[in-house]
Amino acid sequence: MFASFMINAWIVATIVAVIAGVVGFFVVLRGSAFPAHAIPNGAFAGAAGASLIGVNTLIGLGVFSVLSALGIGALGRRGRHDVVTALALVVMLALGAFFLSQTTEYEPEIFSLLFGEVLGIASNEILPVAGLGVVCIGAVALLYRPLILTSVVPDIAEAKGVRSQRMEMAFLVVVALATAMTVPVVGALLIFSLMIGPAAAARSFTNRPPVAILLSVAIALATVWAAIAISFVTDWPIGFFVGTLSAFAYAVGRAWAAWRRTKAPRSIRADAPEPLFAF
Repeated sequence: MFASFMINAWIVATIVAVIAGVVGFFVVLRGSAFPAHAIPNGAFAGAAGASLIGVNTLIGLGVFSVLSALGIGALGRRGRHDVVTALALVVMLALGAFFLSQTTEYEPEIFSLLFGEVLGIASNEILPVAGLGVVCIGAVALLYRPLILTSVVPDIAEAKGVRSQRMEMAFLVVVALATAMTVPVVGALLIFSLMIGPAAAARSFTNRPPVAILLSVAIALATVWAAIAISFVTDWPIGFFVGTLSAFAYAVGRAWAAWRRTKAPRSIRADAPEPLFAF
C-alpha cells in the first residue's frame, strides 16, 4: 500500500482532498452543487481533446473547465442559471464523447477521465497539481469574506459594495481550477461527490465557517485515504469508494443534526430560526 509506485497516489490525493474540502464548503454554502457537477464535464471534454491532439491533458482540463465556468457565469445573468448550467453540461459531455471517439485509446481514456485513475498519476504531474492547489487556496483566502457575505447575506453584501455577480464569476473560476486538478483522481462524474459530501457533512456539525472548512478538509482527507486503501485491497475503482464514503459522511452528519435537534428544548425547536453562520 505504501510501495514506491503508490507514493504519487497518496501525495496527489492528499492535495486534492484539501482543495476539495475548502472549495466544497463554499459550493455547498452558495448552493452551487449543479455548476460544480457541470464544470467537471467541461474539464472532461478538454482532457479528451488534449489527449486527441497530443497535448498535456492538464492543459485541456484547465482551459475547458475555466471556459465552462465563465460561460455559466456570464450567460446566467440574462437567463435562468440552472438552464444555462444544464446546457453546458450536455454540450461538454457531447464534446468529450466526440473527442474520445476519435482516439484509439477510447476505453482506457473514458474510464480514466470519467471515473479517475489515481494510481496512474505520474511524477511530473505532482508539481502542476500542487501549483493549482496553491492558486485555489490563495484565491479562497483572498475572497473569503466577500464569499461569505454574498452567500449568507447578499443584500448586506450589495450595500457594502460587493457585486454578487462578480463574486459568482470569480468563485466559478476557482471551482474550475479545483476541478482541473481533481479530475485525474476521482474523475469528472464523481468529483462533485468529494466536493459536496464532506462539506455538507461538516455544515451539519457546526455553524462556524472556519471550523466547518477545517472539518470539511478532514472528512475529505479521511474519505480519499480510506478510498485508496480499500481500492488497493479490493482492486475496485477508487471513484466508487470516494462516492459511497462521501455519501456516508453526509448521512452521518444529517443524523447528528437530527439527533441534536431532538435534544434541544422544545421551545427553542419551535420558535428559534435556524442560526446563520457566525462570522
